[in-house]
Amino acid sequence: MTASLNPDMFDAACPTTAMPFQIGDKWTVMVVLCLEDGPRRFNELRVPLRRVTSKVLAETLRSMERDGLINRFAYDENPPRVEYQLTPLGRTLLTLVDAARSWCSENMDDLVAARAAFTARDPA
Repeated sequence: MTASLNPDMFDAACPTTAMPFQIGDKWTVMVVLCLEDGPRRFNELRVPLRRVTSKVLAETLRSMERDGLINRFAYDENPPRVEYQLTPLGRTLLTLVDAARSWCSENMDDLVAARAAFTARDPA
């Protein structure tokens, strides 16, 4: 028999509760990859991220800035220019992203098969 889960296993004082939720968000990972080689402007990010709305991209960038993953640089020019760049903390996510991409590459066939089997069992 499996032991009961501890109701305090996610104590509010635990450092894991401060973990940025958006790390698991698909747009955050894609922004990290877009910024891997250096700073980019908003419209540059929009090119490969064409499926995300401007509003969601702006919210993602704001959340990433709040959590110290990117820096936002606004230049006093006409027209105004804003660039986004990974911080040293944000660059540490590249290791996690690489690991996740490797896992996906190694397990994609099994993942696709599991999803197909689930859909066949429960088409709703």
